[in-house]
Amino acid sequence: MIQLNYRDAKPIYEQIKDGLRKLVVTGAVKTDEKLPSVRELATSLSINPNTIQKAYRELEQEGYIYTIAGKGSYAAKKADVASGRNEELMKEFDEIVKELLYLCEDKDILIKRIEELAKGGPKDDRSK
Repeated sequence: MIQLNYRDAKPIYEQIKDGLRKLVVTGAVKTDEKLPSVRELATSLSINPNTIQKAYRELEQEGYIYTIAGKGSYAAKKADVASGRNEELMKEFDEIVKELLYLCEDKDILIKRIEELAKGGPKDDRSK
């Protein structure tokens, strides 16, 4: 489900947040599907429940999940994701594209890749 890299400079809660976000975005966790409880996930990853709680709280603020008191946390509908996340991702996208162009990546290859991804195409690191 989620794999942690303890040597990564990225904080553990952000790794958890990224892992859960990826599961929701890719459809591995379906809309309205219940996520593991904070305690269950903390036990399975052998980390402090407060770390999981922080990741869940931030994902809820971003709109990727929602919580029902006494019942748990669930994957939200795509429409519920905060528009602020779009702006954040577009800034990252711009930075990445600028760097790829600087490294002499062909813009037509980038365009083709975006079109393939939009059609549900390659999900691996790099098609050669």
